[in-house]
Amino acid sequence: MAFSGRFIIKLDMFASVLRLLAPLCLCVLSQAENWDTLIRHGTIVDGTGRTRFVASVAIKDGHISRVGQIDGGAKREVDATGLVIAPGFIDVHTHAEGILHASDAENFIRMGVTTVIVGNCGASVPNVADFFRALAEKKVSINVATLIGHNEIRGEVMGASFRRPPSDSELSRMKQLVEQAMKDGAVGFSTGLIYDPGKYARTEEIIELARVAAAYHGIYASHVRDEQEGLLASLEEAFAVGRAATIPVQISHLKLSGNLISPQKPETIHNLEKARADGLAAQVIAALDAARKTGVKVSQDLYAYSAATAFLDRLLPPEVLAGGREKLEQRLADPDQRILINAAMKTDLLRSGRTNYAHVVLVSARRYKSIQGLTVLQAAQTRRGTSSLDAQIDLILEIEKNGGASIILYGMNEDDLLPFLRLPETMFASDTGTFQTGNELQHPRGYGSAARVLGRYVREEKRLELEEAVRRMTSLPARTFQLKDRGEIREGAWGDVVVFDPAAVQDQATFASPHIFATGFKHVFVNGVETVTDDRHTGARAGRPIHRGK
Repeated sequence: MAFSGRFIIKLDMFASVLRLLAPLCLCVLSQAENWDTLIRHGTIVDGTGRTRFVASVAIKDGHISRVGQIDGGAKREVDATGLVIAPGFIDVHTHAEGILHASDAENFIRMGVTTVIVGNCGASVPNVADFFRALAEKKVSINVATLIGHNEIRGEVMGASFRRPPSDSELSRMKQLVEQAMKDGAVGFSTGLIYDPGKYARTEEIIELARVAAAYHGIYASHVRDEQEGLLASLEEAFAVGRAATIPVQISHLKLSGNLISPQKPETIHNLEKARADGLAAQVIAALDAARKTGVKVSQDLYAYSAATAFLDRLLPPEVLAGGREKLEQRLADPDQRILINAAMKTDLLRSGRTNYAHVVLVSARRYKSIQGLTVLQAAQTRRGTSSLDAQIDLILEIEKNGGASIILYGMNEDDLLPFLRLPETMFASDTGTFQTGNELQHPRGYGSAARVLGRYVREEKRLELEEAVRRMTSLPARTFQLKDRGEIREGAWGDVVVFDPAAVQDQATFASPHIFATGFKHVFVNGVETVTDDRHTGARAGRPIHRGK
């Protein structure tokens, strides 16, 4: 009887324990069976750079809830066997402010980009709060963070009278505009010191405005003043801003562009072949390293293409552009002035080692649709019946007089790009906007930038390990621009997730046919919502405006 009594007591205790554990067990089972999405058995490249591993990822309420071996089911299950699961890519240098008019952002999302940074090169929306409000109301397919642009605020404050330093009251007003943008959630302050009106700003002005962004823990992103013969000096100016304002520095689309002066022989103007012989890329890298050693936090981005986009007026001598559009049109209408401009353009071209404009492709010229996609050399033959240099220059001036054009400049060489690509602080960017397919010719990087990194530089040429390439497109941008809980596959992070086939991911866009989407992206989730399935946009618009640090 004593044994039976003890046995009954133990049974009662066991039953009591079961009653206590039952709610917990039910909770675990309920949670395991109640994921919104369960991505099973993929190869996880988590964005941190650590070695890939096989596991599953559960998403619930817009966030990653579990990573590992996960039991149970979900509303939506994805078999990722043989596929890579990575964080959504972050494009750090875009001009996608027009996303409100192209809310599907299909060119971005279909190459795995779930977040973009806009407001680069000094060109931004004027009012961050209004922009974020419109994004939330409109509903867009990707997340958007923004910088506040120097050219935007300088133009607003100084108007057409910008070829001078600002007055004290004007500088004060610009500082107020930067501060308001930072309060409204901007991730930093950007400059485009090669463009009007920013190119007239002195370094001291930039420092004063960067200090305002620094007070709110922002970043300073700069399209530096000169990417040709003055590249090293321009980088030093950016570093000086970083030191004086105590602010991290982001160098936009780092490259060797156009004609360069030999650092050993400053009086000698030469082409890129000579520049490479002089080791200019190595000197740029040394300058970046030296700045870091002095305490400046420096990073950079680049686009993985050996051609750049610009406006046609880039081909004109700087003095011809002085005074703005009205003065330019007056000069182009004057036959005597055109003779002088023709002579100056010939001199500039020949000094570069070129004898024609075959390196310039006309991309978008509203009144010249028939020659879009042609080089200036080909276009002159088509329009003038001759490809002489005089005919090419005459056509350039005619197009510029009638509204101008956007162009693609083959002024770089991939050998110049590779040393920068290898740097651990280098991120990748498209330097592009949102498009409606087939509207007009564009740069192919707008459709293929992220895919090109994975297909060309990881799989084909093995320039980067997959883990490192993904880190550069995810956690590095997230930390650099303070995008909280983005850029990693980990519990608690936002559900921005890309599932792609590493053997098939590929950029398809070319310069001749730029409006072709990347392929190999099986699934793309934005804030937990499936937005791409088997290389097709689902129509979902789950993107959010991203405030700095939130």
